[in-house]
Amino acid sequence: MQRLATAVLGALLICAPALAGDREQAHRIHDRIAGVPPTTQVLDDMAATIFSGGRTQQAYEDAAYMAMDNKNFYGVTLKNLAVPWTNRDQDLFAPLNDYVATFIGVVRDETIPFNEILAADVLYVGGGGLGLPGYSPASNNHYEELERRDLDLGDQSVLTPATQTGLNGIPAEGVAGLLTTRAAAQAFFIAGTNRAMFRFTMLNHLCHDMEEVKDITGIPDRIRQDVSRSPGGDSRVFMNGCIGCHAGMDPMAQAFAYHDYDDAAGQMIYTPGTVRPKYFNNDTTFKFGYVTPNDNWDNYWREGPNRWIGWDFGPSSPGGSGTGAASLGRELGNSEAFARCQVKKVFKAVCLRDPADGNDISQIEAMTLSFRNGYRIKQVVAEAAWYCRGD
Repeated sequence: MQRLATAVLGALLICAPALAGDREQAHRIHDRIAGVPPTTQVLDDMAATIFSGGRTQQAYEDAAYMAMDNKNFYGVTLKNLAVPWTNRDQDLFAPLNDYVATFIGVVRDETIPFNEILAADVLYVGGGGLGLPGYSPASNNHYEELERRDLDLGDQSVLTPATQTGLNGIPAEGVAGLLTTRAAAQAFFIAGTNRAMFRFTMLNHLCHDMEEVKDITGIPDRIRQDVSRSPGGDSRVFMNGCIGCHAGMDPMAQAFAYHDYDDAAGQMIYTPGTVRPKYFNNDTTFKFGYVTPNDNWDNYWREGPNRWIGWDFGPSSPGGSGTGAASLGRELGNSEAFARCQVKKVFKAVCLRDPADGNDISQIEAMTLSFRNGYRIKQVVAEAAWYCRGD
């Protein structure tokens, strides 16, 4: 009996350093995913999962999913990831809004593949019975009160799915996921030309600003009348500069021709069949320029240098042309650049750094391919947590 007790004690001593390492890694994973330390019970469960799973990648990912059960993963980590996408200054310190709440809900529930986030008829709101101010397409009070109460956005009774067609009265052809939320409309359907919506969608969801996709070899036939063909009297400025962005951007921004934001009413406007007057601003600058007739769009970047974006990477791309904002959202959401952008953002959020070397780049590529299998952000979070678990 004494010999057995000694053997058991020896085994425990041998395992102790390994178990301590499991706990340290579990703690690190939880800190990075939720932003707060785990409770003792959660830490015990995560470490046990890592140990009993043989410290395989799957074991670490299972532990990461346990960390995602913490309310701060939804209310802090995911919120902080998405808030900068909702304003032109990319300010992190902004209140919860319909764009961010919808992002959180889609990530949490996984009922909509994430590559549909720029197209789907979806909107997340506070659950009934919480005593919140009623949802309104003309106010953010509903979401600000939801955040003020510090409710658990991971709770399906607190943040619930709805549709933009049902709540906002917008016809289905006018809905385009995050792009037609009130927050996005207020920030990017601003007075001017609606090009801001396209530019910030590229920046926020494909991780490339317009200067990075500049192509002066493009065909300029869809550039609108408000762009001078000889700025300052020098046509070389247009041919070597302006055309680089506008030749590709203007044909795609046409998808938003019926959308606008009414500052006085505080809400998005959609006028099917009627192009918004802003598309004809400064129409005498170059009167022979393109006159927008509808919301049909074409992707000229499928040819030429910007083929690197990787069109048709996903399963439901419209194939380079379409009608309305939702089909453009699918064109962008089904690109390789979109998939890689989401992975890079999650990698930075979980690993607390940008990819830095060849191993990191290889991991990004592997995670991007994995992401395509269902387009689930939480799986990307789990894979990043495993990769950055530390020794």
